Amino acid sequence: MPEMMLNPFDVDAFGAVELTKAINILPNNYGLLEKRNVFPERGVMSRTVLIEEQNGVLSLLPTMPVGSKGTQNKQGKRKMRSLVIPHIPMDDSIMPEEYAGVREFGSAAGLKTLASIMNQHLQTGRNKFGITLEYLRIGALKGLILDADASELYNLYTEFGITAKTINFALTTPGTNVMDKCRELIRHVEDNALGEVFAGVRVLVSEEFFDAFIAHANVEKFWVNHLKAVEFAEGNSDPRKGFRFGGLIFEEYRGKATDGNGTTRRFIAEAEGHAYPTGTMNAFETVLAPGDFLETTNQLGQLLYAKQEARKFNRGIDIHMQSNPLPICYRPGMLVKVTKS
Repeated sequence: MPEMMLNPFDVDAFGAVELTKAINILPNNYGLLEKRNVFPERGVMSRTVLIEEQNGVLSLLPTMPVGSKGTQNKQGKRKMRSLVIPHIPMDDSIMPEEYAGVREFGSAAGLKTLASIMNQHLQTGRNKFGITLEYLRIGALKGLILDADASELYNLYTEFGITAKTINFALTTPGTNVMDKCRELIRHVEDNALGEVFAGVRVLVSEEFFDAFIAHANVEKFWVNHLKAVEFAEGNSDPRKGFRFGGLIFEEYRGKATDGNGTTRRFIAEAEGHAYPTGTMNAFETVLAPGDFLETTNQLGQLLYAKQEARKFNRGIDIHMQSNPLPICYRPGMLVKVTKS
């Protein structure tokens, strides 16, 4: 009588390294900021990240007579901040009925089917981590990183000692000079670059803001021309995904998700929007801490981890997945919140 295989997933193909590779390779079905690589990822070896800030002092140098002693150079003050990287775990399980009869003992024919069962669970987890990371990154673009229950993780303005900037576009007022509002926004970003470079400014706005914006008397004719251009463009792209006006790119963003209690959370609040610089050198980043496993200690962090373990009496397989990301904006002074009222 052949020996029973107690755990059909107890083979090298389902080891910790292989599962971690698999979940990181699986496609991420959520995330505008992920697709645009706004927050490039960097692994670190610790659970905390130290941020050093040095406010460079830029001042005008006066002219002096030939032979005079030069103006004494002044160095900026340095500040150190320590931020704990969030830990996001998720558990799942595969019950025997999911793989019952998939293969007999000693047969390799069913490995692909078993792998597809595991991949289904990993893909579900990948999707949930993907939308969670998008939520955290949108928070970093706002300067306020929130947990799933809307509690505050980090207020970047408080951390960096910066006053948040809000511009009311006054879209409910027919005579508002919207171009002036756009110039005010761009100039604020320029003034707060402080040595950073950027290629442009994109504004992610709610559908309420977008509708009021394109309907404003001083914007509507530009929107009509934009629609005509999109209509004849190859591929006939969505006109809401890149409306250029006043030196800015406006884009409707409708991201939302439900938390563990079933509450739907909009990533951008009604009648609001958030502007951020594009093409920067190092204004945005996602810092990744290593998993809390023995084998990942002192290793560079990865985006996702996955491990599996047999339940007691081999009554199923438990899967543990986790991510340890901290999306951060190192230049929150360049972020601008916009409102429409």
